[in-house]
Amino acid sequence: MLNNKGTFSSFSVDDIAKAKEFYGKTLGLRVKDDEMGILALEAGDSTVMIYPKPNHQPATFTVLNFPVESVEKAVQDLNAKGIEFEHYDTPDLKTDERGISRGEGPVIAWFKDPAGNILSVLEAH
Repeated sequence: MLNNKGTFSSFSVDDIAKAKEFYGKTLGLRVKDDEMGILALEAGDSTVMIYPKPNHQPATFTVLNFPVESVEKAVQDLNAKGIEFEHYDTPDLKTDERGISRGEGPVIAWFKDPAGNILSVLEAH
């Protein structure tokens, strides 16, 4: 019943115009908006819906992961576009001075969209 095509994920933002600018221009993703003010991000063969929510609360977890060949290069390229990466220093999670984690699991770095949602770039081999 649920194994059909067209499954997608979604998350909210507080300003759809800022989201469109960020995801479309800054990140360079294909962004389509519909008459109801909902954005569709197209990345590879995936679609993610972003919807406006007046009482939006940023997610406290990663809502969107971007697989890349090199996190080092992705961080460098995104820094050049003004994106700052998160820094963590907890017993379970540590990042270096550039915001890259090389501990348990994949090499990964986290950043936020204008609405405060957490995104990541991670090496997927």
